[in-house]
Amino acid sequence: MTAQAPIQFDRATGVLEGANAWERLAAVALTLGSKVGSNFSHFGYNACANLLRKMLPERDIDVRLNSDATFAFPYGDGYWSKLLNRSFAYENELELLFRESADVDYTLLDCGANYGYWSVLVSSAPYGSHRAIAIEPSSKNFARLANNAGINGNRFEIMRCAIGASRGTARLSGTKHEAFSIAGAAADGEQVPVIALDNLMDDGRITAGGKYLIKLDVEGVEIEAMKGGARLLQGDSVLLCEEHGNDPRHTVSRYILEQTPLKLIVHDPRSNRLETVSDLSILDRIKVSTHVGYNVFGTASPFWLERIAALNANPARRVQ
Repeated sequence: MTAQAPIQFDRATGVLEGANAWERLAAVALTLGSKVGSNFSHFGYNACANLLRKMLPERDIDVRLNSDATFAFPYGDGYWSKLLNRSFAYENELELLFRESADVDYTLLDCGANYGYWSVLVSSAPYGSHRAIAIEPSSKNFARLANNAGINGNRFEIMRCAIGASRGTARLSGTKHEAFSIAGAAADGEQVPVIALDNLMDDGRITAGGKYLIKLDVEGVEIEAMKGGARLLQGDSVLLCEEHGNDPRHTVSRYILEQTPLKLIVHDPRSNRLETVSDLSILDRIKVSTHVGYNVFGTASPFWLERIAALNANPARRVQ
């Protein structure tokens, strides 16, 4: 049986094309659910959307993020259907840095790329058409990632592996596509290759003298990944790392602050600035939801610290 053509949705205009009446009704429910859920950090939204998805035919939706970026995922997917809500901003701290770095000659290292949202966006013309390397260990996710590379002209590179402290293999476990992890000791998970960030230099994929934004969404192995990227992080790199909302010890940020030469930077909603912090108690106030992740930045680069300072100096360019 030939797969149905994807539904089309344009985030700029809100136009939904190629959907039948039931699929249009589902779009209304998914959008309203996101608008209501945004008041509660989308608590419960994923589960409700995935339940609705079971009543929909298996079909993709191609979401036009901008004039040069299309992002596809299964229609009704709980994690990504929030994009149907045009007022929803996905990881807006990262959005700010990527958008305002369009003029910088950098490469995105998209570690734990999932379906490739950030690689699609950063490689698009409005964001500077940057080189991106999307790294994803899950074979199922990787197929989705490859599809998104293909529908965007294969303009970013893809690698199927996990990121860790050193080369090797590991078992991937988890039930949610957005939360697969090599942390722990799963006996029956999918076996995946593992590389260190510094191996990208060793293997000639990137050069030591370049500028890099490193999105590290590796579900529990952030510290191991940082250890494996010690040389890379000494240069003009910014680590964009997830701090888990359910971790009262702020383990990832604590490691950056106490065990690395990197400066720790977080977005403070109170000041609406990217603040360089030395006291982790600020995270007690910022991390208000245990079920979500919060982005923290780490860098030792004078170049990137100056760029971040410039963002803070211009109120119009801060996180909205």
